[in-house]
Amino acid sequence: MNRPEREAAVRRLMEAVPVSLPPELPGEAVRRGSRRLRLLRTGRRLLWLLLCAAAVAFLTWAALTRPWAEPPSPATPPVSGW
Repeated sequence: MNRPEREAAVRRLMEAVPVSLPPELPGEAVRRGSRRLRLLRTGRRLLWLLLCAAAVAFLTWAALTRPWAEPPSPATPPVSGW
């Protein structure tokens, strides 16, 4: 089916007699949509909280262990001349 045929088919569907919906369907759709949006918002907030906690943990670890600094030498040079 090419584009003009698809557009014509859609126009025929839209111009047809509208289908009646059960009266409780729109309210149920709104309720489910609201719940889904609330869950998505809560999930997004939890992910941001997790990201911030991970950043704080990483910065704390980096400040305490200083991974960029050279580690101390495992052996000391011999002491002579005392």
